[in-house]
Amino acid sequence: MLQFPLLSRRDLLRGSLLAASAGGALGQTGRKNGSAAAAVTVVQILDTSMAQQDVAKDFLLGSRAAWHDIQTQGGLRGRPVRHETMEVDGSAAAVRQALEAALADPSCIALSGTVGDPVASQVAQLLAARPPGLAHIAPWLQNSTVALGHSTFPIFAGRAEQVAHALKSLTLVGVQDVGVVYATTREQELHHDDIARIASGMKLRLVAYRGADDLTGLGQRLGPGSPAVLLFVGGTPELVQFTQGLDRQHRQRFVIALADVNLQTVQQIGGARSTPVIATQPVPMVTSAVAIVRHYREVMARLFDEPPVALSLAGFLAARATFAVLQGIDGPLTRASVLAACQRQQPVDLGGLRVSFDARQRAAGYVTQTMLTTRGRVVG
Repeated sequence: MLQFPLLSRRDLLRGSLLAASAGGALGQTGRKNGSAAAAVTVVQILDTSMAQQDVAKDFLLGSRAAWHDIQTQGGLRGRPVRHETMEVDGSAAAVRQALEAALADPSCIALSGTVGDPVASQVAQLLAARPPGLAHIAPWLQNSTVALGHSTFPIFAGRAEQVAHALKSLTLVGVQDVGVVYATTREQELHHDDIARIASGMKLRLVAYRGADDLTGLGQRLGPGSPAVLLFVGGTPELVQFTQGLDRQHRQRFVIALADVNLQTVQQIGGARSTPVIATQPVPMVTSAVAIVRHYREVMARLFDEPPVALSLAGFLAARATFAVLQGIDGPLTRASVLAACQRQQPVDLGGLRVSFDARQRAAGYVTQTMLTTRGRVVG
């Protein structure tokens, strides 16, 4: 078995940039000398803008770990699978350019694990407007309302499913009033109607707050009459600011965050010191005994100096789900055969984690919850 050195996240990301820039040259070399002529390429588009880079880094870490592990086990029945990354700044022009580059590469047979959510949504919409061709497998698509078209196949529960899971758990313990904190005006515009509809269906009274440019101040200003349970819609840095404001209040509150939040990072940079935070996540808990999660922990420990977290587990699962589709194809590996395999929507068993699809072409809404306690422990 090939051995890989221990790599930091910085090393990993530097390597991904080199791999992306060298991708074309590698393909040309393979075609010239014949040694890599049978290789196929899977492209991962990453949003490394300020708003999404924390999500993208962790997700990439897990994906790259999975593809490394797959290669050490012989690739695709002895055939190399080249994992190429394309980093974008989140702009529409950059996303379109990355997609066109992937489409122009004849060795590229699928997109896998597009991250984060805004870019995944853009890619899904761009592909939906084109004739069927390139499968878009396991993107980090949190937007539950985006039209999937004929080419996009999410395996993770979307934001609406996460919100419904979180609010349902509150109704079970008798909570009737819930605050929802939007980190930005944009978050409120995108998600308030959905969240209000879900809350109304569960007979929950909803009070909305917008952080704008002062989330710490908002946390400090919440009066004693505001709800004790707050649903937070935003990223990790914004959540840290908000909980730092709450920490200066005497009233105990509970904050529920969604899947883009990394609880370990919240802990490391000084958030939630006196406010418990519960994060929903569309993957098993990283401490789970499920075989695929045990394998993820083993691979991460062997390759990288990073702790297991939900977002890197999601990246790992995205790569493994893509590989499962490729492995299940009899006959030539082409864009058409990969897309046809995805469109059949057959359930896939990823080492004890079953992925199946509903009538909307989305995977069933698997959601778990993990808590960051006021003692700095991540449990669940």
